[in-house]
Amino acid sequence: RMFRAFPPPKDKHIQWLERIEASKQSIWKEAGIFDFVQLSKYDLNVFDPQMLLSAVFFWNRETRAFEFPCGFVYPTLLDIAAITGLKPLGDCYLLDILEEEIPMTETSIVWDKKTYSAFVSAHHDEEGTLVTNSEHIAFLLYWLSACVFCTPSLHVPKYYYTLAQALHLKKKICLSKFLLASFYNCLDEASKTLFRETGPRNLTGPLWLLQLWLNAILEKKMKLLPLQAFI
Repeated sequence: RMFRAFPPPKDKHIQWLERIEASKQSIWKEAGIFDFVQLSKYDLNVFDPQMLLSAVFFWNRETRAFEFPCGFVYPTLLDIAAITGLKPLGDCYLLDILEEEIPMTETSIVWDKKTYSAFVSAHHDEEGTLVTNSEHIAFLLYWLSACVFCTPSLHVPKYYYTLAQALHLKKKICLSKFLLASFYNCLDEASKTLFRETGPRNLTGPLWLLQLWLNAILEKKMKLLPLQAFI
């Protein structure tokens, strides 16, 4: 499979997203992620593999830019802001520095249910019940893993816990910088696979962002309608 990790289609997680949103959207707005979460309602699996691979071919790991015939082009924080709604300001996310203010042991997160579908089933409480802090943090963990950074393992890892609980606590984390850095790293990895004997396989990371970014900068060239440029 060429693209191993892409945001899951809107089947299982959409009901959970809408349940959490109804209760916690004020927190999302204060943390600056409300607009970004809305992207998770769209099926980002509608992508153009040839377009993505062609773009990756022009990615230079040394200059960290696409060397197109027209010149050097590269994603910026302002691009991230325009596409996702994330602000280019805020506290830097450093895994070793961000405090775990809500200890994992004080939550009811089930860590042995790691796959996306199993994690959703284990933490999506019944409709009509109160959304607890644990369920909200669990949702943010799932969202970061499956919809934002698209983890290679297709699992929900513990290392996003501190970020999830920080967003739950309305911390103004500069998620745009972290996303851009992850985007650059996944472009580096994707570029390396082009030169393997087996060819590009199992590409992971936020490559969904590459599709949206290309749609945006090539909107006029591709004659896209305004909505198509971002979906």
